[in-house]
Amino acid sequence: MRQEHKRVLVTGGCGFIGSHLCEALVAAGHAVRVLDNLSSGHEANIAPWRPTIEFIRGDVRDPETVVAAMEGVTHVLHEAALVSVFDSVYKPVAAHEINATGTLHVLEAARAAGVKRVVLASTAAAYGNNPDLPKRETMLPEPESPYAASKIAGEHALRVYARLFGLEAIVLRYFNVYGPRQDPSSPYSGVISKFTEVLRSGGTPTIFGDGLQSRDFVFVKDVVQANLKALFGPVPGRGQIYNVASGHTATLLDLCAVLGRLAGRDVVPEHKAERAGDIRHSAAAISRIQQELGYAPAYDLETGLRILWDSLTA
Repeated sequence: MRQEHKRVLVTGGCGFIGSHLCEALVAAGHAVRVLDNLSSGHEANIAPWRPTIEFIRGDVRDPETVVAAMEGVTHVLHEAALVSVFDSVYKPVAAHEINATGTLHVLEAARAAGVKRVVLASTAAAYGNNPDLPKRETMLPEPESPYAASKIAGEHALRVYARLFGLEAIVLRYFNVYGPRQDPSSPYSGVISKFTEVLRSGGTPTIFGDGLQSRDFVFVKDVVQANLKALFGPVPGRGQIYNVASGHTATLLDLCAVLGRLAGRDVVPEHKAERAGDIRHSAAAISRIQQELGYAPAYDLETGLRILWDSLTA
């Protein structure tokens, strides 16, 4: 059966996750348009596919720009965001303007343009410090930062547009995503990219606390799989929420051990005082996305870290 090709807008397409989405969409033969203001993304991230990607440098806070970017689009992957929890504490208004109002601009432009479906990148930060594990989509949001609050506002807007206006929409709550093209020098970067960069330079990673805090680390290619299934799958988009994770947890000490094996040396991290506000444990329930979207994580932590390590040392 011949695959029907789509025209997909990827907001934030020059970012870490966005660029992997563009790569997969181009490989599948879809037409791709990117809207990105390059505040945290880099055009170099999409350089290999740039000749086939239409790039618009612009900001989701500007409704006219978003309307222009939406012209002729059939599907939208909305990745553009202010993604730093710590940044949002110092820039709460900017966090709301980008993550909440920016999402509203995307939804309104998509509705006006007759877009088939919008998938919103959201966050496990929505669960806050609720100690119940694993995190399930049915849990009430408990935001602990302007970042989380603004992303939840975007989720609610998506649900309203789906139910009130009939715009098909799905929310994906990412857990700790890692992989190639994640900039370790960026304040938005995760612990894996920072640890990897330190070890490649012969240094010692720093752990805040005892290192027994645990996370659900999910490889970026599995995040891409989740997005494509949400975007093109047969499940009606009614604003439902899905966790995107591996379904397994690892401690920071586990992480150091695996990276040490890849680096070929024992890694003894430096420990510093635990940071206020850090979540002790995070684990995701992924049964909903497995059952409804057919999501199946393909990369365990060691496999994903080896791909990342090899990409940096090639």
